[in-house]
Amino acid sequence: MKTKIVFMGTPEFAVPVLEGLIENYDVVLVVSQPDKLVGRKQVLTPTPIKQLALKYNIPVHQPEKLKLDYAPIEEAKPDLIITCAYGQIIPENILNIPRIGSFNVHASLLPKLRGGAPIHKALINGEEKTGVTIMYMDKGMDTGDIIEKKEYKIKNNDNVGTLHEILSIMGRDLLLEVLPSIIQKTNKREKQNEQEATYAYNIKREEERIDFYNNGKKIINQIRGLNPWPTANIVVNGEEFKILEAGFKQIPSKTPNQVVEVTPVSIGIGCLDGIIEITKLKPFGKRLMSTKEYLNGMKKETILNWKINE
Repeated sequence: MKTKIVFMGTPEFAVPVLEGLIENYDVVLVVSQPDKLVGRKQVLTPTPIKQLALKYNIPVHQPEKLKLDYAPIEEAKPDLIITCAYGQIIPENILNIPRIGSFNVHASLLPKLRGGAPIHKALINGEEKTGVTIMYMDKGMDTGDIIEKKEYKIKNNDNVGTLHEILSIMGRDLLLEVLPSIIQKTNKREKQNEQEATYAYNIKREEERIDFYNNGKKIINQIRGLNPWPTANIVVNGEEFKILEAGFKQIPSKTPNQVVEVTPVSIGIGCLDGIIEITKLKPFGKRLMSTKEYLNGMKKETILNWKINE
């Protein structure tokens, strides 16, 4: 008889993990966040995990507050609960329901970057490496004992989108690798070192605004760490521009927060130790485009007179 699993997850990141479990085990119930209104037309849209579960005719439970509405999990009588980017704190009494235990796939090398935005913060913080961790769940936020970790060396051209794809597949593969030992109760188990713990709380709106009084490396890490979502931004003449790609030219300090050069393919804004060369942007009310496209038909003087973040 296949091991019975209740899977708890919500976004696209968790889809490969659930697919891997469906192919190899008996996923008897999927728990996901409630459907949300999406887009300008506010269409009620199921989560990516719910869509996958329905494709395989797996029952889905979507409680507004899990701690008040978890009877379907008890009724499923699972051997395991496995979570990946679910989005709610799971109470201890629910974690204790399965026969074998409750486990999590987390997109960082714990105890570093506990919390809901580990991929974003790995880039924003300028980390040299990140990875995935398979861990026991407990009542804390990503504080459970570690079973296995796998590292990934961050490349200079990585952003949230590329890391998201790489780590989701890595998480699936590592989970499937260690699950047999978890089921047989022969897996490794290591307590986290609290002295090394760091946190990756969800991105706040104010963290998206670029401050050109910072150094260039910090600004580039911010842009990479918010691309393609939720995206870094600046305000130009009172309108928000989303900034998705840029380069950094380190030179003796120019005037920060002012456009200092305009080339056929970039807009250069001074920062603390050089120039941030914007190459891809989304002006307010317009589509995403290259800076080269944006500059077509624009007067250089108009760009040089931008009032930024005022």
